[in-house]
Amino acid sequence: MTVVVSPMDRDATGSQSVDRALGLLSTVGRHADRGVTLTDLVAETGLNKPTCRRLLLALMRAGFVDQDAESRRYFPGEESYVLGSLASRRFGLLQLSMESLLRLSRKTEDSSFLSVRRDTYSVCLYREEGTYPVRTHALQAGFEHPLGVGAGSLAMLSALPDDEVEAMLAANSDVLAQKYPMLSQDRIREDVAETRRKGYALNPGLIFANSWGIGVVLRTPEGRIAGALSVAAIDSRMQEARQAELAGYLLQEARLVEGKLAQMFAARHASRENGNVKAPDRRLSR
Repeated sequence: MTVVVSPMDRDATGSQSVDRALGLLSTVGRHADRGVTLTDLVAETGLNKPTCRRLLLALMRAGFVDQDAESRRYFPGEESYVLGSLASRRFGLLQLSMESLLRLSRKTEDSSFLSVRRDTYSVCLYREEGTYPVRTHALQAGFEHPLGVGAGSLAMLSALPDDEVEAMLAANSDVLAQKYPMLSQDRIREDVAETRRKGYALNPGLIFANSWGIGVVLRTPEGRIAGALSVAAIDSRMQEARQAELAGYLLQEARLVEGKLAQMFAARHASRENGNVKAPDRRLSR
């Protein structure tokens, strides 16, 4: 007997596969920091192992998922990063932070920055110029540094648990030794401790002598790292008295951005509860 599958049934089956693949990609994204095993993906998604593996292979072929050759853990792939970057101006952290960046540069007259974590590195997403005639150009949009190098980068590293701090230092040990000899691992550990004590990160011209910076971490409602806000200026505009003033501005704006993040996450949660399956913005936790 021949079983005839109607176009409607085929469409339903295809949509189910797409939904499963997107749900799987979302789950991989939630484990972007350390990666996730196939066993854990099966447990979290409720998919059986053959289906989970088949969907992962499809996502890997498209570049949305990557598998580490040594640990066999799955991570978001390059295409996921590219799409997240392209969408960030409309839906992401940059859109939520723009008013704060504008206010920071207007109040301080110095340049302000938004950075995000990308694996073991910090990437500058945006630079808002200040009006002060003498500026530092050490950091531009698109520049990346190992976590712990630079004010915003140090703020994000300091927000990690101690074991993850050590993992980042170990992963970046070669590049730190080759490109940043002024920043030993012990020095970065001391800076992490000082950042946690003060509540903000300070880069006192360690990378470029006349370029100082102050940074604070941004967190998602779940407490994960969303990114960092920072301000940079020449050394004469970063004396101790002004450091506290700039840190106050940054912390104030960080709370405002985090409030917007909380509203966005709550709205999307409510949307999913009401049957709208729009995917959450997982890239903010990278």
